[in-house]
Amino acid sequence: MDTLRVLVTDDELGMRLGVVRTLRDFVVHVPDVNEEVAFVVDQADSGEEALQQISRQRPDILLLDHKMPGISGLEVLDQLAEMHSDILTIMITAYASIETAVSATKRGAYDFLAKPFTPDELKSTIRKASARLILAKQARKLAREKQQVRFEFIRVLAHELKAPLNAVAGYLDLIQKHALGDRLADYHEMLGRSLVRIDGMNKLIHDLLDLTRIESGKGARRLGVMDLRAAAKAAADTAQTEAESRAIAVRIHADKEVSLLADPGEIEMLLNNLISNAVKYNRDGGSVDVTIMGHDSQATITVADTGIGMARDEVGRIFEEFTRIKNDHTNHIPGSGLGLSIVKKLVQLYEGEVKVESQPQVGTTITVVLNAASPPASCSPLPSGEG
Repeated sequence: MDTLRVLVTDDELGMRLGVVRTLRDFVVHVPDVNEEVAFVVDQADSGEEALQQISRQRPDILLLDHKMPGISGLEVLDQLAEMHSDILTIMITAYASIETAVSATKRGAYDFLAKPFTPDELKSTIRKASARLILAKQARKLAREKQQVRFEFIRVLAHELKAPLNAVAGYLDLIQKHALGDRLADYHEMLGRSLVRIDGMNKLIHDLLDLTRIESGKGARRLGVMDLRAAAKAAADTAQTEAESRAIAVRIHADKEVSLLADPGEIEMLLNNLISNAVKYNRDGGSVDVTIMGHDSQATITVADTGIGMARDEVGRIFEEFTRIKNDHTNHIPGSGLGLSIVKKLVQLYEGEVKVESQPQVGTTITVVLNAASPPASCSPLPSGEG
């Protein structure tokens, strides 16, 4: 429960005590943010005392009498404006008029309460003011969180790009200075390492674009009935070059065609990330087994590898953005840290689930379950090459 501080400023003691009694046990529920608000009420019998209290402890809501001995309520508003105060002020006066209301509003008053007012009228006005304050507070909180997320995103992105850019710049500098002499062949290793770094940066950029398209929901989805088995074979072919270079066997297990109403680009993205990760984090001479099954309204994709595996605490973090498990076995493996977070978001698009089982130095098995809806009559099977 949140608490708002109210300062009631009036030269009439009875008026001040009436406000205190009315708000003492009053609780406001703000449904838009599911928040409840209680109140602490302070008192001031003049404009001068109100300004002194405000300087010591700023209230959230100021109930301010218009006519008081000494400086008036309107003069208090003028001084608050000079202080650039964001206190929400409600004018209370026995001299209610359009002119008074307009004058108070121009000076920054939020609302107007005419004397004599009932407890219900006071509660109604306070309820409206409280909702405004809580919603504004929530908006500021969300803005700060958004700014923090943006800062963290830029920080991580800069960190991920800094190392490969520095490496490529260093290699190019050595080549420009002919550090190894004039034989071109002597620079082949440097050029190869530079290309690897550039490929890694390209992968990061493409993963970021994929993630942004999924999260924004603005990309047009091209739904059609597709064959998951064919899509898995295409993804395995994409990973085949790296797999063969390390003698890793990639096998597809599917007894029959498994149809799914889906976007081929999304399924391609999902399978590419799952299979490429299984190859990347495998041991030389290992294997990757991809099993595709369909049952009733669901399709299941299981990717099992014989790789380096993960500890239990590491499994819980692999779907976070820019997260890569770093240890003696993974330090040399490049990656954007976005692949599995993309997988998770794609699974959510299909209202499915993803499970991970892993054991260090034994392997990892990732199981994805996708809801396969019955295709409408307007959806025809996609060509086997799609996806």
